[in-house]
This record gives sequence, structure tokens and C-alpha cells, in this order.
Amino acid sequence: MSTVKILGIDFFNGSVKDAVKALKSGGFMVVPSGPGLKTIKQEPTYYRSLRYADIAIADSGYMALIWNLFNSQKVNRISGLEFLREFFADKDVQKSKFVLADPTSKDSEINRNYLNNLGFYIKTENSHVAPMYDKGNIVDPVLLAKIEQQRPDYVLLNIGGGTQEILGAYLRKNLSYKPAIICTGAAIAFLTGRQAGVPTWADKLYLGWLVRCIHKPKVFIPRYLDAFPLFLLLVKYGKRAPLVV
Repeated sequence: MSTVKILGIDFFNGSVKDAVKALKSGGFMVVPSGPGLKTIKQEPTYYRSLRYADIAIADSGYMALIWNLFNSQKVNRISGLEFLREFFADKDVQKSKFVLADPTSKDSEINRNYLNNLGFYIKTENSHVAPMYDKGNIVDPVLLAKIEQQRPDYVLLNIGGGTQEILGAYLRKNLSYKPAIICTGAAIAFLTGRQAGVPTWADKLYLGWLVRCIHKPKVFIPRYLDAFPLFLLLVKYGKRAPLVV
């Protein structure tokens, strides 16, 4: 599997189809955002989870753009949205068993209905509404037990960044078998309509952030401005890990 090391994280460097294919044999996948990556020096548990992942895809257009401007070895940017579109269209994936973890019961219902309309077969008992996790100890024995009982091929974590990666690492370490654990967060909400839709052309041109900012400026403009320190991390550390974990 081709990778590019950025900030000590081995980012997947194949096509989106290659990423979908790789997960058919199981593994833990993370999709770190720019605002998330800029916190890695202050959030060692989160950073450890990113480095523990079997696959990390370069979702952040900001990170990919900066990296590719200054480095000869380029990274292939794959957004979480692009990944999910390809993933959900795969006929083998549609026939597989799933467990979904969602932030609310409403999201759970909407996500199940969306996937079932695409040809999946996901029942209420295949969903898990995530509790309010203790930030200092993100564990979920109820979800762990549900996965062990149902033994799905795929576990889709549709919860917030910074939490889902730590939860995914916890599941990966404690499960008795190796499903694909996919941390794509709210990306599914762009497909279901829970968040503003991002056209394919905008996603390809790294403009998903602009669509989000137009839709919810008070939420996303401060978030993306806050990601600026990532530029300084990339310049200072390059391939190297900013801290030992």
C-alpha cells in the first residue's frame, strides 16, 4: 500500500477505489480534518489514534495543497465525501453487514433510511446512538458488545472528529476480530441533506469548505480560520512527528 508520511502519519496514497478495496479485508480508517490536525501537539491521545490507524486518507484540502506545493512526493487528496460516494456505490459493500454509530436518534433514522434506499439492509438494531463521552476516557462498552454480538463487516462512525478516532482505536484494540472501522464523521450528512450538499466539482476543487462557510458562516468560518497553525506545523515538521506518543 502506497503511503506518504506527513507529520508522522502514513497517509494513504492510492485512488479512492483502492481505499474501498483495502477496507474489504478490514482495518481502522481515519479521515483527519485540517482543524483536527492542527491540534495534534495538544491532543496526544487523538494523535496516537491517527498513527494507530491502518489507513489515513488525506481529507484536508488545506493540508494537501500546502504539502503538494512544497514537496516532491505528492499526496493524493481523497475527501471523506468522495470516499463515501464510492464506498456506498460498491455492490459488495451494499451486501455487507453494518453497525452505525450516530450522534442522535434522528441522525440514526435518517442515515438508515438513506442507506436502505441505496440498496443496503440496515435495521434499527444495527444502529447505536453515541452517548456523551468523557473526553478523558473515550470508551463505549455497549457499542463494543453490540459489534461483538452482530459481527458486522463494517462499523461506520458518524460522530465528531477528535472523538470518533479515539473511539475507533478503542474498538480496534478490543474487538476479537477485524472489521473495517470507518471514521468519516459528518460526511454522510452531506449526502442525506442534514448538512449543505457539496457538489462533486466543488469537492474536487478543494472548495467544500467554501460551501460549508456559505451555508453556516458563524460555525465554519471561525473553524477554518482556526486551522492556520497547521501551515506552521507542516513547515516546521514536514514528515516528522511533532511529538512522541
